[in-house]
Amino acid sequence: MQIYLPIAELSVNALVLLGLGGIVGFMSGMVGVGGGFLITPLLFFIGIPPAVAVATGANQVVASSVSGVLAQLKRKAVDFRMGLVLQAGGVVGAAIGIWVFALLSARGQIDLFVQLSYVLFLGVIGAMMLQESLRSLRRARKGNAPIRRAHVHTWVHRLPLKMKFRASGLYISVLPPLAIGAGVGFLSAIMGVGGGFIMVPAMIYLLGMPTKVVVGTSLFQIILVSAFTTLLHAMTSGTVDIMLALLLILGSVVGAQIGARVGVKLRAEQLRMLLALLVLAVSLKVGADLVLTPAEPFSLTVEAVE
Repeated sequence: MQIYLPIAELSVNALVLLGLGGIVGFMSGMVGVGGGFLITPLLFFIGIPPAVAVATGANQVVASSVSGVLAQLKRKAVDFRMGLVLQAGGVVGAAIGIWVFALLSARGQIDLFVQLSYVLFLGVIGAMMLQESLRSLRRARKGNAPIRRAHVHTWVHRLPLKMKFRASGLYISVLPPLAIGAGVGFLSAIMGVGGGFIMVPAMIYLLGMPTKVVVGTSLFQIILVSAFTTLLHAMTSGTVDIMLALLLILGSVVGAQIGARVGVKLRAEQLRMLLALLVLAVSLKVGADLVLTPAEPFSLTVEAVE
């Protein structure tokens, strides 16, 4: 069934959009990412303009994250206090990102900037995640995985303004979570991502949070930041396509519930490997589209002159 998307000015099959939402929702529920890094370039691939894909993709991230959080709540795997601190930083970062987005849009450079950001950023992150996943798998096969001590003090623990996070068993400064949240909020505004692919490793390796609460807390943080980003995009640039967002949301809510059930059956190393391969595949595809010659390099429209 073909539907017309007024903001994107494009006709698309509704089943295709539902399927894309389902795929991204599945990944969200399984590995704890909002899925924006995947849905936004997938929308590029079916012809949605990058500016519309970024703004509307952020809206879809909200739905998949809510569905994922509900699944994690049943396991009591959400640190709400940590999530609120991350959200506070995320709101500030998102506001700055929207300002940069509007500035680039006014100069006609936003489409190229968004695509280049995906190629460079996801390429680096994907390569690092793949390397770490392969190292973890090798250690697991040899049976000599390093023992993680419950309380390892690093430079993070020496910073001021400390707060106790009971669900995570941490007593650390709020400054690192605020900074991480601000960075993710900025990326959410510029790239339409939830930021889970950065948030999850940052919470594990930088903040020292236990893995069991990382996924749920990451999804909880994404909800407010992505919703705030969507609202600002709608108010400043008018690039949020409601019909497109609705179809993506319907698919993602169902997919997130399925993904949460599948995720508990896989090992952490396997989940990280899958996420790394997806990030690299998306980066390579967006990069190829930028450098390959299109089927129609240019077109000319001749209008009659009276």
